[in-house]
Amino acid sequence: MAGRPYVLNETTWKSVERTRYQVAILPWGATEAHNYHLPYGSDTLESEHIAAEAARLAWEQGARVIVLPTVPFGVQTGQLDIPLCLNMNPSTQAALLADVSASLEAQGMRKLVILNGHGGNDFRSIIRELQPRTRVFLCTLSWYSCLDPRAFFREPGDHGGELETSLLLHLTPDLVLPLKEAGAGAERRFRIKALREGWAWAPRKWREISADTGVGDPSAATREKGAAYFQAVTQWIAGFLVELAAVDPDALYE
Repeated sequence: MAGRPYVLNETTWKSVERTRYQVAILPWGATEAHNYHLPYGSDTLESEHIAAEAARLAWEQGARVIVLPTVPFGVQTGQLDIPLCLNMNPSTQAALLADVSASLEAQGMRKLVILNGHGGNDFRSIIRELQPRTRVFLCTLSWYSCLDPRAFFREPGDHGGELETSLLLHLTPDLVLPLKEAGAGAERRFRIKALREGWAWAPRKWREISADTGVGDPSAATREKGAAYFQAVTQWIAGFLVELAAVDPDALYE
């Protein structure tokens, strides 16, 4: 059976040769502990599934998008003392993105979306530095920031909470342990008011803020909530991909 033509890992040269792709999508996750009940690949799995479904919806509307292989390593500098949390420094991410962009530019691809699924990743400064050196239009979005999650979840949580648990119960239920095995996801917050309120920022030391590596209570998670959120967020992203596919990267402003 032929693979999905909008997922590069499943696509053959025979299909690629005859398709004029308009947008490349690079899902980017992480490898890290997610409470006691979710897999280390949670961010990567979520990003990969969301990218593929958004691409399918965009493809059905005529946008020729292609999902590149997912990058499974994110910035984990606050979790280096947690076994098998695998770090990729921002400078390494910048080098990887530059190489991917150079490949796409040489092949005539002019638009690249980084679909981010890990809170420790921040591609804005990387794009600012790389954009003057490439003709590929670069942009990034974090799928968890596209919609207000409170429309779907009582307490979405920040890491391994109700949102992520519900999403993975929908996408990969065989990889989720029973919720009775999950930790409470309680978070210890900064003593400093500005850092607590978010108008000042510093990276968190994960061992010091969470006993179970989770931040957010997963106990109210359900597969149904995950399915509703997945449908909404992929439709939202697909609309963006359709619009991006149609625009001339040299005429982006009205």
